[in-house]
Order: sequence, then C-alpha cells, then structure tokens
Amino acid sequence: MFFVLKKRTLISFIFITLLFVMCFIGFGQTSAAQVYFGSTLRKVPIYKVDTEEKAVALTFDAAWGADKTRSIIEILNRYEITATFFLVGFWIEKYPDEVKFLSDNGIEIGNHSNNHLKMSTLSEEEIKKEIVSVNEKLTGITGKEVKFFRPPFGDYNDKLIGVLEELNMKTIQWDVDSLDWKGISGEEITERVVKRVGNGSIILCHNNSDHIVDALPALILNLKNNGYKFVKMSELVYENNFTIDNNGVQHKTN
Repeated sequence: MFFVLKKRTLISFIFITLLFVMCFIGFGQTSAAQVYFGSTLRKVPIYKVDTEEKAVALTFDAAWGADKTRSIIEILNRYEITATFFLVGFWIEKYPDEVKFLSDNGIEIGNHSNNHLKMSTLSEEEIKKEIVSVNEKLTGITGKEVKFFRPPFGDYNDKLIGVLEELNMKTIQWDVDSLDWKGISGEEITERVVKRVGNGSIILCHNNSDHIVDALPALILNLKNNGYKFVKMSELVYENNFTIDNNGVQHKTN
C-alpha cells in the first residue's frame, strides 16, 4: 500500500511539472500566433506591434451613424495623417458614398463583421459568411483587398481566428481604448490616449462618438509633438515572419 501511494505521488508530481513547463514555454512567443492556456493552445489577435519606430495606428469603428465621418477626414487631411476604419456590413449598405469617400481619401478600410454580432457564439460557417460578405461589399465599392478584421466587442475565439487565417486576414484588437464611446469629453479622450500610447500602439476610436471631433486636433498634435507618426494598419503590422506573444504583441522574427 505504501509503495502504491508513493508511486501515485511520483506520477502526479511528474504530470504537474510537465504542465508547468508547457505553460512556461507557451507563454513565450510562437510562430503560429498561439499561446498555451493550461495545456491547450489558444490563438491570439494582434493588440500592439513591437517596433523601435514611434509609429501608431489610429483606428475608427463604424457601425452606427455617419454624420461626423467627413469632419474626421477633414481633420486627418488638415494634419496630413492617415487612419484605418473598420466598417460593419449594414453601415456599408446604408452609406456606400461614405465608404467610397474614405477610400478616395487614402483611408485603409477593414472588416468589422456584417451584423456586429458576438463572433464566438457563431458556427464556423456563420463566421465565414459574416466576414466574406463584408469583404465582397467593400471590394465592390473600393476595388481593394480587405486584409484586416476587428471583432465586434473585442470578442473572439480560436474558431474565429482560424477562419481569418484561412482567408489570409489578420485579427486586430487594440491596446489603447479612447473610451470615446462612453461620451467623455474631448479633453478626457486626449488625456487618456496620450497617457497610454507607445511605440506600435493601436488606438481605438469610433466614427460617431459624441466628442471624437473635439478630441482629434489636440490628440493628433500632442502625439506628433512627442515624435509619433500615424500609419495605416498595413504599415504597422508585420505581414510575414512574426510571432505574437500572450499579451497580443506582434514581434518580427528576422
């Protein structure tokens, strides 16, 4: 009896040790954009990019309303910077002229799903339909390939990222949330972003939030005065030869 207990204890110790080693290794970087969660591999989107360059991506999600969109573009043009907009399918259908206006002004356009649903609750077939339908709508208007997807509510799972990998698209989150959607003032939006931004940051804003137009001039000037430049998502994110760590930071491998 004593021998059996000792043997079981030894086996348990070895098993726990192996799990610990797997977790430790997994929480480093992996070329498949996956990290270990316990003993299971999980996929991770891009939240930020590891770069020595003082470059940031200003991004806007567009799902409801468009009355501030042209004012945003006017501000971006005035300060000679660019941005990336993530558009929902029903927004595209309602505002096709705005989509073309964005594209004609050099704005990079990403996919934000067709119906702004929680993607983790959908089947693989439903996920693909949500994404492909928007890609087709955007390409039909702009003539350009869609390379990036932002999940509504920031909600994702392995199934979603796997579908996007099959479509040769990258899943984009953010590391700086402006919280403009909460209705905070322009000054508060600017202060929040400036405090949190760093090299390779992805800044989340919304095209029709209450005070985004008030915030943008000061936000842009502050970051530019601190040496940052604004780039499109395709200019920030590494296309090939990269890893993504457990915090969602994309690293170049060579």
